[in-house]
Amino acid sequence: MFVPGLIERKRDGGELTAGEWRDLMIGYHEGQVPDYQMSALLMAAFFRGLSAEETSALLDGMMASGIGLKFGDRSRAVVDKHSTGGVGDKVSLVLAPVVASLSVLVPMMSGRGLGHTGGTLDKLESIPGFRTDLSIDQVQAQLERIGCAMFGQTPEIAPVDRRLYALRDVTATVESIPLIAASIMSKKLAEGLTGLVLDVKQGSGAFITASSLDLARTMMALGEARGCPTVALLTAMDRPLGRACGNALETEEAIMALRGEGPQDLHDVTLALGVEMLLLAGETDRARAAERLEAGIRSGRAAETFQQIIEAQGGDPRCVDDPALLPQAAAVEVYYARAAGTILEVEPRTIGRAVVQMGGGRQRVEDAVDPTVGFVITARPGQTVHTSEPLASIFARDGAGIELGRQALDRAIKIGEGSAAPLPLVAARVSAKGVEKLA
Repeated sequence: MFVPGLIERKRDGGELTAGEWRDLMIGYHEGQVPDYQMSALLMAAFFRGLSAEETSALLDGMMASGIGLKFGDRSRAVVDKHSTGGVGDKVSLVLAPVVASLSVLVPMMSGRGLGHTGGTLDKLESIPGFRTDLSIDQVQAQLERIGCAMFGQTPEIAPVDRRLYALRDVTATVESIPLIAASIMSKKLAEGLTGLVLDVKQGSGAFITASSLDLARTMMALGEARGCPTVALLTAMDRPLGRACGNALETEEAIMALRGEGPQDLHDVTLALGVEMLLLAGETDRARAAERLEAGIRSGRAAETFQQIIEAQGGDPRCVDDPALLPQAAAVEVYYARAAGTILEVEPRTIGRAVVQMGGGRQRVEDAVDPTVGFVITARPGQTVHTSEPLASIFARDGAGIELGRQALDRAIKIGEGSAAPLPLVAARVSAKGVEKLA
């Protein structure tokens, strides 16, 4: 394998064969292909793109570098959900225990915050003692015992993807639909799934603002081709989801949602994704699926399942009954409207970046995350407000953090005359049958 020749061919717009992609992944995994050559190839792929055949071959090479979960007993469906990332997106913390409480196996493998977007693992680790670094054997055992595990990518699952992702992160080659799709699906398909639901965000606060529909179609096709029925919903991220933004604050809001007391938009997105998961698990009636999810919340079974997950992974399950046991911010300040009028926009990217700058995310890999900082924002696009009306609360480590949060809200919350035009909360459903507009 002459790697410079492969780089040159991709640089000039040519395609690599499936065998060449396989050999590249094996060579990189075994240390025969150095980082500098792989970086050059990734940059060529970023600018020239990958064909459907190349994307498929890259995915297969990533999966072949490791092992996955195995389920000998196929009497229970194994279904997961993946979100492409946004601000205030704590859906996984609600969805996984709700669906697991209905006898579906949910291996919820998640990631950390990236850029301005929050990460499920960071939210979970705001629960005192909660461990997300489970081995593949621990994940397997917990799934059999409880029906759900919420964990980070293990060293055994698609290890080449772990290295490639770290390389893409520092070489500005993250935002490529084929590379994103292969990366996500290499991890999800290694979970031994019988079905997968994708939450593909669209709007200014999405991690990927380019064609959300193309990304959904690409991932869906990769799953379907490997015998894993895959459905995607296109959901809004032109404003934060729910009210809370920040790790412990979002965890508390997720707990409230598990009690049936969360914000309506969070409930509606969770329900829409949960219905798709249950349909993939064998439910035949959409309305009955929705009622089963609602009943799981009303009965308290979903909250009890979350407590079992927390206890199994070393956390303090009492926080489900008493969210005050979660870490608390040292400084809190209410943010008031600077003018009267209509809220035209609550810009999520600005808010997400502010959470990071306040200490709630990583600006460098080695940064520690402060779980207490963030915002609770009650302002919504289209809302009419008067001067000095409370619109949000800022949670920070100190006065400097409060000031940073105040400045961010000044930029993010736009008040003026006219009307707002937010994206529909759930815009479309993408499946092997095509695209179905829902709003």
